[in-house]
Amino acid sequence: MMTARKQNLRYLPFLLPGLIGVSVFRLLPFADSIKRSFVTGGGRFSGLGNYETTINNEAFRLAVRNTTLFTAVCLPLLIGISFIISCALCRMKYIRLIRTILLFPLAAPTAALVMVWRILFSDHGYINGIVTSLGGGEIHFLTSGAAFWVLVGSYIWKNLGYTVILWMTGMAGIPTSITEAARIDGAREMQIITRIIMPNLRPTLYTITIISFLNSFKVFREAYLVAGAYPHRSIYLLQHLFNNWFTGLDLQKMAAASVLVFSVILVAATLLRKAWDKEEI
Repeated sequence: MMTARKQNLRYLPFLLPGLIGVSVFRLLPFADSIKRSFVTGGGRFSGLGNYETTINNEAFRLAVRNTTLFTAVCLPLLIGISFIISCALCRMKYIRLIRTILLFPLAAPTAALVMVWRILFSDHGYINGIVTSLGGGEIHFLTSGAAFWVLVGSYIWKNLGYTVILWMTGMAGIPTSITEAARIDGAREMQIITRIIMPNLRPTLYTITIISFLNSFKVFREAYLVAGAYPHRSIYLLQHLFNNWFTGLDLQKMAAASVLVFSVILVAATLLRKAWDKEEI
């Protein structure tokens, strides 16, 4: 009789192509970045010199502040709004059609979203939907603090539908007999949500938090296409910094910054996982 270890080895040939691809295109380049973060442009060992230069860089500190603020604002808004919407939609008919509509923002090209921004916020466009001209005027929100909130709105719009579907999928896994029994016992809807639905959605909440956290680092395309490499200070993110350093071939600073960002993300994800495991126990 085949042992469990031998059974697992049977799947190894199917995993090897993906493992090789990840190693060649992900792990090896990152290992090279770690190496470059400790050497100068001439290949000499510099210790923590590149890290010190990166941390003391004003643009790096600005990008870190903006990215941290953006994530801290977007995650609670996205999670809270999507949960409220999913609770309302679960009682509606035509759920399949609704799910298809919710996925539309993910299918919409980024270039199309940028064009809408240019129409709405240009000199010749009006936010109330009446566009008198589609001429190329300057986009005023790019030169003010409102740029940050427009980017937040874009992130929520882009990820709201997918997050709602994740919530609805988690809610579908809760037996209706439990909620119906609670209603028969006189429980109110808010009590059902807080005492039954939310505790059973902890695994879903963890998945949504991790995905939303990672997606918060992917809003660079919208900001870059509409504002270029040097946007308003409020939306100058880490991706802008990496893009500009890559253009200037500042590979050592870029390598040190990537290692720092990866370390922070890894620590945050690990602490979040431990906190979740502790609550489940």
